[in-house]
Amino acid sequence: MKFIYRLLVIALLVAPAFRAAAQSSPKVAVIAFYNVENLFDTENDPLTNDEDFLPEGSYKWTPERYAEKLSNLSDVISLIGKDQGGAVLLGVSEIENRKVLEDLAATPKLKHLNYGVAHYDSPDRRGVDVGLFYNKDRFRVLQVIPHHLITPDDTAFKTRDQLLVVGILDKTDTLHVLVNHWPSKRGGEKRSMPKRAAAAQLSRHIADSIMSVNKNAKIIIMGDLNDNPDSKSIMNVLGTKVKPKDVVAGDLFNPMWQLYRDGIWSYLYQDAPNVIDNIIVSASLLNPRANTYKFISAHIFRAKFMFANSGSFAGYPLRSYAAGSYQGGYSDHLPVYIILQK
Repeated sequence: MKFIYRLLVIALLVAPAFRAAAQSSPKVAVIAFYNVENLFDTENDPLTNDEDFLPEGSYKWTPERYAEKLSNLSDVISLIGKDQGGAVLLGVSEIENRKVLEDLAATPKLKHLNYGVAHYDSPDRRGVDVGLFYNKDRFRVLQVIPHHLITPDDTAFKTRDQLLVVGILDKTDTLHVLVNHWPSKRGGEKRSMPKRAAAAQLSRHIADSIMSVNKNAKIIIMGDLNDNPDSKSIMNVLGTKVKPKDVVAGDLFNPMWQLYRDGIWSYLYQDAPNVIDNIIVSASLLNPRANTYKFISAHIFRAKFMFANSGSFAGYPLRSYAAGSYQGGYSDHLPVYIILQK
């Protein structure tokens, strides 16, 4: 009830903003997500399982390698939606703490995007969290709420929080952005599925709670869901629709399904193409009111420099480490993004 009450207060506070659409506000907004794969700093945190990512650790994670990782990630992020002014919102996963987000935002290629950071420490056993970058010139944060995931099949299991960020885009649209990193398939598909089903159930509960206050709420669920768009956890538990014509009020639409069906991937596993990085939108982003933002299209960002071009991993995204060897790359995932337009 407290959660719903807070949402009601927010709805009342931001209602005037909808009536005051600025004529000069930008017409396009790029919303992105990127699993940046093990972005750790080089300092020992006794509360984080970061021993491998220390200068004396197994990965020999030196300040120089950390700086190279930040530079490489900034190369990629700076190009996402570049022709549309860059990503206004960028959800990220596999980050150690708030500091690494602030260090990344401060890199020369990203400073012009004036990114603020939304983040909470998660109880994840690996010590990684999710977070959200937001362009402070275009997005005003109203509230940041972490949601803990409890898995009924294993109540001692600790994983990433689901991070809800509520804010106003370009003085006209209130967005509810839920950043996720669902449990992996460690232990096998059958054994791990209940944990992702629990994560999907939590995401659906959060979305339904928001829409119980405002049935026309604009909700964006993003993240590394560790399942493809046609999986049980996403289609049945989260309850996504895959064709715009089937979407009605209260529904969630997953545009990544079509990309997956077309063989356009964001992640490779044993040479099999996957789209486990998803951005899902509520029905109100397909059929919005006049002079507000509408979902236009979904994309997976790729550039030639992001891929290994030789060796046993040729054609795969170039990672920082492969088979224990330092590669000086980017991530094992590709970023995904959607375009909103007025």
